[in-house]
Amino acid sequence: MIVERRVELRFGLESREAETHTNLSAVRQDGRCLWVAGDETATIERLTAVLDGDGRVTGYEGQATVALADLVPLPAGPDEEADIEGLARSNGWLWAVGSHSLKRKKIKPGQSGGKARKRLATVVREDNRFILARLPLVTGDDGLPRVVRADGDRTAAVLGLDKDSITDLLTGDPHLAPFLSIPSKDNGIDIEGIAAHGDRLYIGLRGPVLRGWAVLVEIRPETHPDDPRRLRLLPVGDGGDRYRTHFLDLGGLGIRDLCPHGDDLLILTGPSMDLDGPVRVVRWRDAVEADAPEIVPAGELETLGDLPYGDGDDHAEGIAVLDEPGTRLLVVYDSPSPARLTAEGGVLADVVDLG
Repeated sequence: MIVERRVELRFGLESREAETHTNLSAVRQDGRCLWVAGDETATIERLTAVLDGDGRVTGYEGQATVALADLVPLPAGPDEEADIEGLARSNGWLWAVGSHSLKRKKIKPGQSGGKARKRLATVVREDNRFILARLPLVTGDDGLPRVVRADGDRTAAVLGLDKDSITDLLTGDPHLAPFLSIPSKDNGIDIEGIAAHGDRLYIGLRGPVLRGWAVLVEIRPETHPDDPRRLRLLPVGDGGDRYRTHFLDLGGLGIRDLCPHGDDLLILTGPSMDLDGPVRVVRWRDAVEADAPEIVPAGELETLGDLPYGDGDDHAEGIAVLDEPGTRLLVVYDSPSPARLTAEGGVLADVVDLG
């Protein structure tokens, strides 16, 4: 895919000090604004577009930070990161999902062999990673979208407070249960994308990849009848199951993000393990239809093109369709290369033409 232009995302000092701008993991457009999240905090950021005379985006600024703990209860409290890896917007709601992954500690440079081995054997669970949050969207006096704790009977709510997370749902799954105890970067469970359509959410897994097949989980969340601050899952389909899995032949790559485009899903694909590339955008046509297949061979998927990636940097993590003339896709990157960092403390995202 050809990068048509780059646009600057400008962040405030506090977010730059928290390195949010260099750890971007999710993005979604909302009118004039852009919702983004980094994977090292428990916040969501709103940026506002700067447009040229033709209505094209030239940059985003005016950052506003939303702390998830101000809106929903978090299982580990406000100070632990939530590792937000996906954002979705539909029907007046903003959705945010954590990675639901375990983390193996990294070897630090210069450590002795004994310490390095000990760190590599240590697997950590951080409970805030295991949440799905639903936040009401309203329009503020300035005409911009914002999230609130409640809007009439619409309330901010969360799944994952009491052994009811998405991974808890999978404990009996014949394909995914064996991977629940494996850290994300070892081909374990790792949620990295979410898309919303109607009353359905589509959850994309970076891992595991099963003999070359990537996994997408379909769910139907709603407000819990006993507590408006919590969510529960309704059955999907006629069998009474509270989720449905779809297996996509992405050529051995995992799902790094999802973005709805009409009745299609655009899928950002990349390696499930700790590798740089390849990175591609794939279209799954009619993915949100009620009778969408559970097995999707490569021939039923359209590869739109490859995205650039670096050597240890420039990892494409989020995609969003822009509301501007033509069909443009915004791509944000984790671990941006030095060339993406601006003198003003911003970071450059790519805009590509979907054709």
